[in-house]
Amino acid sequence: MSAFYERFDRHDGGEGVKGRSTHYCPGCGHGLAHKYLAEAVESLGVQNRTVAISPVGCAVFLYYYIDAGNVQAAHGRASAVALGQKLARPDSIVVSYQGDGDLASIGLAEILQAAQLGIPITVIFVNNAIYGMTGGQMAPTTLMGQRTATSPEGRGRLMGEPLRMAELIAQLDGPVYVERVALYDNKQRVKARRAITKGIRLQVENRGFAFVEVLSECPLHLGLTPADAERWIKEKMLPVFPLGVKKDVSASRDVWPAWKAPNMDPAAVHAVVGGATDRVPRFCTRFPRELWGPVDDDIALKLAGAGGDGAQTAAMIVARAAINEGFDATHIPSYGPESRGGTSYADVRIAEDEVLSPAAPRPNILLAFNAPSLAKFEPLVADGGIAIYDSTVVPDPPRPADAIHRVPVAATAIAQELGRVTVKNTVALGALAAATRLFPAETFLTAIRQALGDKPALLELNERAFRLGAASVCGR
Repeated sequence: MSAFYERFDRHDGGEGVKGRSTHYCPGCGHGLAHKYLAEAVESLGVQNRTVAISPVGCAVFLYYYIDAGNVQAAHGRASAVALGQKLARPDSIVVSYQGDGDLASIGLAEILQAAQLGIPITVIFVNNAIYGMTGGQMAPTTLMGQRTATSPEGRGRLMGEPLRMAELIAQLDGPVYVERVALYDNKQRVKARRAITKGIRLQVENRGFAFVEVLSECPLHLGLTPADAERWIKEKMLPVFPLGVKKDVSASRDVWPAWKAPNMDPAAVHAVVGGATDRVPRFCTRFPRELWGPVDDDIALKLAGAGGDGAQTAAMIVARAAINEGFDATHIPSYGPESRGGTSYADVRIAEDEVLSPAAPRPNILLAFNAPSLAKFEPLVADGGIAIYDSTVVPDPPRPADAIHRVPVAATAIAQELGRVTVKNTVALGALAAATRLFPAETFLTAIRQALGDKPALLELNERAFRLGAASVCGR
């Protein structure tokens, strides 16, 4: 069975030649690299075990062509994703297929750490000396003097020397095999095919990390014909990126010992992350669509304060409360540079069916624990929204916009009266529940009890704090 799909579905309804053509420009080297990868997977009999990791870049559509498992990675993260795949499924054959801008720039830290770790994965690194997909910008491998969209006068000394990734990787202790190959004539293509096959075979044999750099033509951004681009690789790139094996200790390395694959059993995962295994009671009768303002099917909250104010914990409790009621919810923390006195925040989104974006740039509800947070985020509150703030630390805030409702709560003072200032976030949650009627009080209290499951001594205090916070805003 061929490791290429019989028909490339990237072309909707494409038949004949169109149904078998790739998205690459004429003369691009990616097509040959794909061919050798597919042939290696097929010849080694590992097609059903292979997972190709394709990143952002010219190879972004790899999954349309190779009939194997495929995972799409964020720009630069393919080698990190490859490690995750290999560690989770040790029997899989994982191939990280990356370009020079992807691997040698934004993904440099990832590839160096993956290589030094040495776990058996195979990296195919396509080096065409330019950012191909994004418009021909200078890449880490761009040659000195080479003109690009971002080096129109040629790469100079202030832009640094090109990175020789094969040599850099070969210096590390982790890799067992590193080779640089090219594609500009038939002799070099045979060597490239053998190198890619060997890089995958060493993974099949569980020997270790293999890295194959492929010098590839990019006629479009070089402004050359395919034949002239091949000549440019030979005449211009080879003096900077000499071909050959840079490291091969595969014969002397012991095979990797088996490692324990992660346990995917839901019960085991719950034990690690603290998820609930029992059915949680529900108290909502419907999604809170029009209880305090028009929000359609999605509610955005922003909880902000200084480090130690408990905004992140409060945000997690709100998200958990929503999930307990059967709604979709996300919690995205954002920590500012100041650990004390500045502002860090968390965005929470709650949707009846599905959260489409986790960010809350225009929150319906703001919970601010200090003055910088109120000043920074209150102007962003959507019309008809609510801004709840700690009036103990912000006694005289500036006049709010007429289109929003402002609710003060003396969260810090109430917490101090209870003898534990750290429960001010629970006081604030009580105020939020009463002021917004987002969920019934028991919904929040259930989530608080879950959060304090391993700290039962604090439960009574936090329940009192919640109820006092709610009572402080009732009737307003």
